[in-house]
Amino acid sequence: MNKSVILVVEDDVRVRNLMTTTLKLHDYKYETASCGKEALTQTLSSRPDIVLLDLGLPDIDGKEVIATIRSWSQVPIVVVSARSEDHDKIDALDLGADDYLTKPFSVDELLARLRVVERRLQREKYEDRTSSMVKNGHIEMDLAAGIVRVNRQELHLTPIEYKILTLLMKNIDKVLTHTQITSHIWGHSEESDVAGLRVYMAGLRKKIERLDPISTYIQTHIGVGYRMQKVDLIEKQ
Repeated sequence: MNKSVILVVEDDVRVRNLMTTTLKLHDYKYETASCGKEALTQTLSSRPDIVLLDLGLPDIDGKEVIATIRSWSQVPIVVVSARSEDHDKIDALDLGADDYLTKPFSVDELLARLRVVERRLQREKYEDRTSSMVKNGHIEMDLAAGIVRVNRQELHLTPIEYKILTLLMKNIDKVLTHTQITSHIWGHSEESDVAGLRVYMAGLRKKIERLDPISTYIQTHIGVGYRMQKVDLIEKQ
């Protein structure tokens, strides 16, 4: 698999050098930007595969950079920021960031987050967009027929559970915030919706685990939202 071209948006020279050195050692191509305006110009002109974005930039807040990029591009954005409050993470993800890594970070974790994004890009690249079948591990969804199977057994879901699972399956490996999910399901997002979402998620998990007790599909990000983890099947010899 060809390594991705990464745009590193970071005004701290030491952090930027750490990130670019890490990328170079692992055969990634990279470009850099030290402010928000430069990041927007680079994203538009160079078309990187992934953007690593700091939020605390000297000219434009990183959240504004995310919103602007999302107005014309779906390039994956991984936030790398010292801001560790849940509301900062949620705001960034709601605006369209794909992942959020808090400083200080380990090099191994940074590389792992990049691999997650790359796997998703590869799936999207080779996936037949016209296919009505969505698969992850032992879960198979026929979107045209509205049928879900787990381990080849039909999974009976309520309409809300089906909408939640469809959204998660279409965004495998991506953290979806409570606001993103509740807005998609109910058209709005209130505190009571988040409480209801937890109930539906618990029920959905139980139904899936009943048919596949080994795999872990839905990951909870406390205070933020949920992620459908990619589950790879191991072929029996």
